[in-house]
Amino acid sequence: MGACTNDDEQWSFSSASFVDRRSSKQVYDNVHGNIYLDPLSLKFIDTEQFQRSHEDMSVRMIDYIVDEHNIDVDSQRLKKVKEMIFPSKHLSHTCVKDKKFLYDIVANGRNGIDVDKFDYIVRDTRACGMGCNFQFRRLMESMRVIGDEICYRAKDNLTIHKLFSTRADLHRTVYTHAKVKAIDLMLVDALTEADKFLKISSSIQEPAEFWKLDDSIMKTIETSSDHELKESRDLIRRIRRRDLYRFCNEFSVPKDSLDHFKAITPQDIVCSQRSGGIALREEDVAVSNVKIDLTRGRNNPLESINFFMDYESDEKFTIQDDRISHLLPAFYQDMIVRVYSKKPELVGAVSEAFENFQLKTFGIKPQVHSTPEKKKRRVI
Repeated sequence: MGACTNDDEQWSFSSASFVDRRSSKQVYDNVHGNIYLDPLSLKFIDTEQFQRSHEDMSVRMIDYIVDEHNIDVDSQRLKKVKEMIFPSKHLSHTCVKDKKFLYDIVANGRNGIDVDKFDYIVRDTRACGMGCNFQFRRLMESMRVIGDEICYRAKDNLTIHKLFSTRADLHRTVYTHAKVKAIDLMLVDALTEADKFLKISSSIQEPAEFWKLDDSIMKTIETSSDHELKESRDLIRRIRRRDLYRFCNEFSVPKDSLDHFKAITPQDIVCSQRSGGIALREEDVAVSNVKIDLTRGRNNPLESINFFMDYESDEKFTIQDDRISHLLPAFYQDMIVRVYSKKPELVGAVSEAFENFQLKTFGIKPQVHSTPEKKKRRVI
C-alpha cells in the first residue's frame, strides 16, 4: 500500500519501512521481486511445518510451531497474527479494538480484496501461461484508509473488477477444469478407500500429524503390496497413466433454478436411466458440482467496496456497476454440474442417464456440448 491516512496518521506498507536490512535476509520472489525477511519471520518460515501450513489448520499450526521449535515471540503479537489469518468478517468487535483495517489485509471477509488473492492470481496465471490484466501494484500504491477501512480510488474500479473476473477465469479454466476435477474425484476415492487401512483421517485434527500429509502418501499407496490397498493403488496408477474418469457432459444450472438448487448426486443420475439398457450403479458414476462466482455469491462484489474520489477528499462511497460499464456481467454466479463415468465402457449409458435427468428436472437439456458418439462407443 502507498500512503494511507487514518486519523492524521500516515501508514506506509512497503517492506523496507518495516525491516532493518542489517539483520534481515533478502529473498527473491519471481512475482514480488526482492523480499526482506526479519529474523523472527525466518524462524517460522524455516520450519518444515510452515512449508506444509493449510489455511484451515493455520492458527493451530502456528501454536504448534512455536512450541515445537521453542520460538520466542510475544504472546500479544502472536495473538494478532492468528487473528489476521481468520477472514475479517468472523472477527468479533471485542477482539479487534483498533486499526480494524489491518485485519482486512490477509483474509478480507468483507469484500474479498486481500493480498492472498493478489499473490495466487498473479502466480497462477503466470504458471499456466494465461494473460493477467489485473495490476495489483496499482491498487497497493493508491489505496488508503478512511474511517478505519481500506478504500480505493474511484478510477481504479475496473482494476478491482479484473481482480474478481480473473479469479473466476482461473476457477473455470484451471482449478475446476474437467480433467482437473476428474483427478480430484479419483484422488478422493483413492484416499477414502485407503483410509480404512491407513487411518489417514485420524491425522487431520492434530498439527503434529497433519503437516506430514503431502503427496508422498500417493507413493506410499502406489508402492505398497498390501491387499487392503489394491483399489486405491489401482486408482492412483490410473491417474499416472492418464486413464481418468471419463467426462460425459456438463450443464450450467438455469438462473431461475439456482434458488432451489440441490447438489446433484450419482443417485440422481442412476435413477434417471431408462429400463432395458445397461444397469448403472451409483459407484459407476461421479458428479462434480462446481460453483463459480466473483467472491460475493450472486451479488456484485463492487457493492461492498468503498471508494474515494481523490486524495483531497475523505468521503467514501460505493459504485453501482451500471455506472461503470454496460459490458459488465448482469449475473455473478454460475453453478456447473459435470458428470463422469468411472468406467470407459459405461460412458454412453451414463451420458444418456444424465440427459434424462436434465429433461426430467428442467424440461430441457442445457448442455454445453453433447458427448461425441465415438466416445460413447469407445471401450478399453
